[in-house]
Amino acid sequence: MEELAAAGGLSHLFMTVFLSCFANFMVVPAITDVTMDALCPGADECSLAIYLTGAQQAIVGLGSLVIMPLVGNLSDTYGRKVMLTVPMTLSIFPLAVLAYSRTRYYFYAYYVLKTLIAMGTEGSLQFLALAYVADTVPESRRAAVFGIMSGIASSSFVFGNMSTRLLSTSAVFKAAAAMSVVSLLYMRVFLRESLSNKRCIAKSTETDSLLEKAPSRKWKLFKNVLSVEDAISLLKTSSTFSKVSVVAFFINVADVGLYASLMYFLKAQFHFNKDQFADLMIIAGISGSISQLIIMPILTPFMGEENMLCVGLFFTCAHILLYSVAWAPWVPYAAAFVTIMATFALPCLRSIASKQTGPSEQGKVQGCITGIGSFANIVSPIAFSPLTALFLSDNAPFHFPGFSIMCSGLAASIAFAQSIMIRPPKVCNNISTPSSSSDPLV
Repeated sequence: MEELAAAGGLSHLFMTVFLSCFANFMVVPAITDVTMDALCPGADECSLAIYLTGAQQAIVGLGSLVIMPLVGNLSDTYGRKVMLTVPMTLSIFPLAVLAYSRTRYYFYAYYVLKTLIAMGTEGSLQFLALAYVADTVPESRRAAVFGIMSGIASSSFVFGNMSTRLLSTSAVFKAAAAMSVVSLLYMRVFLRESLSNKRCIAKSTETDSLLEKAPSRKWKLFKNVLSVEDAISLLKTSSTFSKVSVVAFFINVADVGLYASLMYFLKAQFHFNKDQFADLMIIAGISGSISQLIIMPILTPFMGEENMLCVGLFFTCAHILLYSVAWAPWVPYAAAFVTIMATFALPCLRSIASKQTGPSEQGKVQGCITGIGSFANIVSPIAFSPLTALFLSDNAPFHFPGFSIMCSGLAASIAFAQSIMIRPPKVCNNISTPSSSSDPLV
């Protein structure tokens, strides 16, 4: 019965992630055109739009850096479902603004509201869902299930962009707002709280607590607040966790730099619009779904998360660099196909991090990784937004419109070099370990 309950909980979690991501991904291909039309009507290049996008990412990253570890810590105490309710509720309001109107002043209202809300919610759905999986699934199967959940998100990415391809811009935002409401209601009605499971309350039988081993841990002010000192203790306690954190930082620098620049680059170079952006994202989403739902569960047991992480980051570098040198409109589509191997990286990274701590601290560790990634949201726009605006303008020091994207690829190469240093844990045959046969299976 416990196994069936765990499987049922995961199925409802997957549906929650699918519906919520579907709503948010619907607007991604359309938001560039909406931004350009509101700020620079009729233009294919707009420095103001690039700088506003970069400023938003930096502000959101600053808020997430502080709040995400706290949200993860609170989810360990009050439950994943309670903390999921907050971001899923707040995400409805910015979509509702653009569903009503997309004129300049409504766009600014959306921009401010989206920025303020995202400061406290950006990335929380993903890492809380990962913590939910870690509550339910034993370590030996965690990487595969993380990959399946990422595949579910990639599938929602495909369907969201296909919907965008078929709908008008106004209908896109109305449908996205409605789907956000549906996802919230589904989660509240059907999703069961994972921390009610006794294995999450009892002392860990798989992995010792990182915070229990932390050398100089001090709780201040509030017991449930993960302080900066505690986060530093986490990094000092485990060399593997510290390496994972470095990889998480640089891969997020690369991702933020790429997606902050790519659409403006494609619009300036090849006059891409909403439909072409949607086509490109559909290809990337299908590639990611195939990778995470089919290829990754097959390869991970044989290769291990550490090797799969290296493979994923190598192809991440390759597809970013291919975007940067795109010389014809078909090249970005070819680069999107490369993501079939690049999408291994993030699920493997999260799985490695989850194994560094006990079941009662999954929210803390996943929130810490998300917070470190959010720091990249501060650094990356500061570095890449001026580069993007400069090299897409007539004042570029040399002709290389994709120069900022190439720099994102260099950040990914640093993450790849660091990932090579992450080694699988040594297995001591002379020490017996508790059996995990009683853990619930998917």
